[in-house]
Amino acid sequence: MKFDEVLYAAEDNVATITLNYPEHRNPLGSQMLRDLHAALDAARNDKAIRAVVLSGAGDKAFCAGADLAGFAEPASEIERHAARELFVDVFLTTQQLGKPLVGCINGHALAGGFGLALCCDLLVAADHATFGTPEIKVGVWPMMIMSIVTRNLGRKRAMQLFMTGERISAKTALDWGVVNRVVGADVVRQEAFNWAREIAEWSPLVMRLGRDAFYATDGMNFEAALRYLQGQLTVVSLSDDFKEGVAAFVEKRRPSFKGS
Repeated sequence: MKFDEVLYAAEDNVATITLNYPEHRNPLGSQMLRDLHAALDAARNDKAIRAVVLSGAGDKAFCAGADLAGFAEPASEIERHAARELFVDVFLTTQQLGKPLVGCINGHALAGGFGLALCCDLLVAADHATFGTPEIKVGVWPMMIMSIVTRNLGRKRAMQLFMTGERISAKTALDWGVVNRVVGADVVRQEAFNWAREIAEWSPLVMRLGRDAFYATDGMNFEAALRYLQGQLTVVSLSDDFKEGVAAFVEKRRPSFKGS
């Protein structure tokens, strides 16, 4: 599967999607966003894929955010507004992927790149990576990623980054709960892939139902969330994979999940 600015590979039930424009720090231009959306959609629709790794080419940047050079190109503000729909499409697709999404943060994740990283379910970061929203320094506010950042960091830390434009280190990101693991740059890709492959061994059906429920309840009030989750647990308990998991536990063996 080939795209202009994204690499796509599949191995051991894991799809690896790589932003591939390292000479410009993998910016989120129109073509990159279209390719990324198509690659995520391909992984979502491939039944053989049970987990996805998202990374950036090179060792300097995961993604430096939107392609600011594109703002200098002639276009009306209405056209620019319509083009930003590509960000919405990509961010929604990550949430609706139905499969675990592991971010391999191989370098700096800034602005829209930070938002894209936070769309991943789990993050493995190289120890030299940095994170931030520097938009304020060029007279822009991170509108397209603001709700994503706030959901992941909380109000005060999100506003700290929005208002100062400062970067935080991988260690600080780990302390803040922004990333799950920090490892050496030489092993970050293998670490992310191994984690995705490990997660891919579990029931793809239950993983999808649980992941979907996690995001579906994000904006619900407490009682509505509880009642929704009660129903989803019933759906899980009706699956063959649930029965297989219980049988394997009783029989003291490793379960064999089929996704049904």
